[in-house]
Amino acid sequence: MTQATLESIPIPTPTLERPIVAQRGGTLRTKSWRTEGLLRMLENVLEVGENPRNLVVYAALGKAARDWASYERIRKALIELADDETLMIQSGKPIGVFQTHAGAPRVLLANSNLVGRWATTEHFYELYAKGKIAWGGLTAGCWQYIGFQGVLQGTFETFGALARVEFGVDDLRGRLVVTAGLGGMGSAQPLALTMLHAVSITAEVSATRALARRDAGLVQHVTSDLEEALKIALEARDRGEACSVAWIGNAVTLLETLLERGIKPDVVTDMTSAHDALHGYVPQGVTLEEAAVLRESFPERLVQHSRDSMVRHVQLMLEHRDRGSIVFDYGNNLRSQARDHGFPQAFEIKVFTESYLRDLFARGIGPFRWVALSGDPADIRWTDALLERLYPDHANIQRWIAAARAHVPFQGLAARTAWLGHGQRTQVALEINVAVARGDLSAPVAFSRDHLDAGSMAHPNIMTENLKDGTDAVADWPILNALLLTSSGADLVAVHSGGGGYAGYMTSAGVTTIADGSADAAERLKRVMNNDTGWGVLRYADAGYEASIQTATEAGLQALGLEVDAVNEGRP
Repeated sequence: MTQATLESIPIPTPTLERPIVAQRGGTLRTKSWRTEGLLRMLENVLEVGENPRNLVVYAALGKAARDWASYERIRKALIELADDETLMIQSGKPIGVFQTHAGAPRVLLANSNLVGRWATTEHFYELYAKGKIAWGGLTAGCWQYIGFQGVLQGTFETFGALARVEFGVDDLRGRLVVTAGLGGMGSAQPLALTMLHAVSITAEVSATRALARRDAGLVQHVTSDLEEALKIALEARDRGEACSVAWIGNAVTLLETLLERGIKPDVVTDMTSAHDALHGYVPQGVTLEEAAVLRESFPERLVQHSRDSMVRHVQLMLEHRDRGSIVFDYGNNLRSQARDHGFPQAFEIKVFTESYLRDLFARGIGPFRWVALSGDPADIRWTDALLERLYPDHANIQRWIAAARAHVPFQGLAARTAWLGHGQRTQVALEINVAVARGDLSAPVAFSRDHLDAGSMAHPNIMTENLKDGTDAVADWPILNALLLTSSGADLVAVHSGGGGYAGYMTSAGVTTIADGSADAAERLKRVMNNDTGWGVLRYADAGYEASIQTATEAGLQALGLEVDAVNEGRP
């Protein structure tokens, strides 16, 4: 297949009457399950996405493809792709197909990677307006997003770790958590908190979004009356009952009101779309409709309003901290926006990864996920039982699987997440591949993970903030992770950097590998899983984390960097 062939594909006009739905069942449209699985993953991110008509999966700008012409050409290329060819995609646009070999990835893609001095919000938007670039978010542009469940367990693990670190208990029963944002990422908050028996109030400016989250079972109560929201939450807290309330309003107003009333939340955080002052965050005093007008006609004015509001937002979070609340940043770039707008004290707020998850990442444990390409929930229920059987003494895994089975509705193709580490991911993937071969599952399974994983992200304000050795901003690690996964034979490998308001802030790598039941798939899965988590362990070992060094030693990883450092330490 040539690029000329790709450019000649006729492109139908998308309409609301033609929603994108991932194919289910066992029928192949492509030449193998390796490419069929990737095509279904592409369709799935739009099926569960926030704004599929505009190809936006989440976070206002995180797109599955650059434009509809690119989407259709990607789709056609996957259908025609031979088993010894690789499709190359640049910022959501298919560029060409090259002959490689059967063990090579079927898709290689990169999104929003700009040279350092040009990696700015302004330059990104200049290119975006010309249709020359697209932001892939983390898992949107490489077709690995599985709806809110993709971040639900991470949210569950974060708040569970917070309970242990801050309160010395395993859940948040009787605790009030105040947060904001019910977007593709933030929507996981109220359900995760309910699963941990907390009471939560989440501010959300969009009534439509809040009601949709209620209808999906993610939040219990929705109201535009702040008095009602507070009454419901505080009465539930006093009874010791789990409860989630979405208040339709601005986060700044909510935080101000709590201070005025002398109400002290146990925990305060935020997951609004603060990464983007133009397309994401809605400032206090501006309605959604007014923001849309400003965005179109007076974008600079909206950005100014948003950043002013973000400074106030962070100031209020610090006031709550000073009054005794546990306050942390949940990785949405709110602190960075406030700092860059003249409020350096923003970084007095600690980030969630350093505070609660670093010990897990240091041991290679992170957000693993798999998707039943059949779309059949029964296939995921089979995998739930597998994890319970494989890890009977692992309390966190047992608790999560039980909670997910009881509380987590499926979105799009049925999927599951589990925070698994080095060796565990390999074991699960190989067991599932055998199950596909035996016919225990009705179709193959796609394995992936969040980009926020041990060896696959450099983000100095989130993932790698305050590392022991000061290598917070070194992007070699995710790039080498992607190269290693490519040579390991993954089916899709991606390298992403920030776009929009995230431009210049991060680089990450993503991976997808299909378990089709074959011996070849077993070899690919073994290499990919072992090398991906092994690289994560060595990344933290190289930074000086004792838990990583111990894990590397126990796993027999060849940690040559540690040997080099040991020799260098003995030299003047």
